[in-house]
Amino acid sequence: MSPIFSSSEISCHLHHFGDFDGVGTDAHSREEYRAARTREVLELAAASEDPDEVQRLYDEVVLLNVEVAESIVMRYRNRGVPVDDLVQVACLGLVKAARGFDTNKSDNFLGYAVPTILGEVKRFFRDSAWAVRPPRRVQELQAAISASTGELTQQLGRTPTAGELAEALGIETSDVAEALAADGCFSPSSLDRPVGDGEGAALSEVLGGAEGGFDHVEAVVALTPLCRNLSDRDRRIVYLRFFHEWTQSRIASEFGVTQMQISRLLTRILKELREELGTAEGMSTSARSRIAS
Repeated sequence: MSPIFSSSEISCHLHHFGDFDGVGTDAHSREEYRAARTREVLELAAASEDPDEVQRLYDEVVLLNVEVAESIVMRYRNRGVPVDDLVQVACLGLVKAARGFDTNKSDNFLGYAVPTILGEVKRFFRDSAWAVRPPRRVQELQAAISASTGELTQQLGRTPTAGELAEALGIETSDVAEALAADGCFSPSSLDRPVGDGEGAALSEVLGGAEGGFDHVEAVVALTPLCRNLSDRDRRIVYLRFFHEWTQSRIASEFGVTQMQISRLLTRILKELREELGTAEGMSTSARSRIAS
């Protein structure tokens, strides 16, 4: 993401505004100066007709209030997105707030800017930050749980349980568990990560995969009793064709008939087996497809 301001610009301007040109160093005096200067700059921007000057004034508003944007970002740290990227998103919200604020309607710029910045940050998480995107309901629950966790941790002196979080938010414990289970959707574990402590096998080496052998075993188990019901001749033909992979011509020589007769016999036998399998219960679709093919 391209930054709105470089790190050096922010540091330089913050240092400059931190001095406040003789204003008191206590927090109250600093906030008073920040609010007054922000209003003054916004009024100048509204009155100016020079695009370059307007842009410079809006930049000053952003730099005056960038600490507010950074404080909002801190609520969303450790959620799989670099803090620097979130600061840039918050600054974008601050720019929108500066351009959209009307000094004729209100004196409280932060009252307008904070919801705007929060909206930009939440929109970024909703649209861009998910490696795997869960349902909207789970996304909103995660945000609520994250905020509630900090408050409860401070009150209880420990990390709250899922039940305590559910009670505080007025939801079911199962909903909390679902949201917590999707927590890794922001930053999934690397497949190259060692399993357990220290140096072990990579996660990719111990993950299970699709195993076609299960379908084969299921098909054999399902076919065995059906094949026992075949006549000796039919069972022998199936055995030679599919277990020994004999050609139809070789099977025909074994029985002293033509290859065309063996082909017709196989067609009839397989049709009967498929019909009997169609009425069998408890068999997976994949296993049925394997036999049918």
